[in-house]
Amino acid sequence: MFTGIVEETGEIVTRERTDDGLRLRIGANEVARGLEHGQSISVSGACLTVEQFVASEWFEVFLATETVERTYLGDLAEGDAVNLERAMPADGRFDGHVVQGHVDAVATVSNVESVEEGEALRASERPTGDEPGGDWFFEFELPEGYDRYVVEKGSITLDGISLTVAELDAENGRVTVAIIPTTYELTTLADKEPGDPVHLEVDVLAKYVERLLEAQFD
Repeated sequence: MFTGIVEETGEIVTRERTDDGLRLRIGANEVARGLEHGQSISVSGACLTVEQFVASEWFEVFLATETVERTYLGDLAEGDAVNLERAMPADGRFDGHVVQGHVDAVATVSNVESVEEGEALRASERPTGDEPGGDWFFEFELPEGYDRYVVEKGSITLDGISLTVAELDAENGRVTVAIIPTTYELTTLADKEPGDPVHLEVDVLAKYVERLLEAQFD
């Protein structure tokens, strides 16, 4: 289980296509420290298993065909950044919400707007980590049918980040979240443009409630 609190961003160092999937080597410092074979790591929201590693340098994961088809990880190139989080320890602090690392679908960035300026800016026009920055509104277009699992002020996971829904436009299947400077600077969101894909994991509690109601009224 994860909490959606990204520890650091890693970099795709190498990628190797195989007959049954894809193997990625990901460069990381903090997350690659103290690893064990078989440990789970969230890579931009997808729960993957560590196969090999060099402490504080890199680790390798394998993506089966189903994972490649359900996520956009297969489209990443060497040098691309990914959000990383190790599985939550039993005695760890719970800062986000329950995140399984099971990607439901791929959503799409539809708009990125500065809260202070009230205008959309491309990634190249936005403040960098060395410049003062304010909050941002990120709007995402959800795949058809997934808006029913989302409520305003509820939790949602996008690219492995635990976020709070600021606004839901159920009619058009769009959700808006407010991003604080720390989240903006420490995750891959700073590089996202309209049209870019993001991994979506809806709150698992909503899916359990739906299943229970279906069973009750069947």
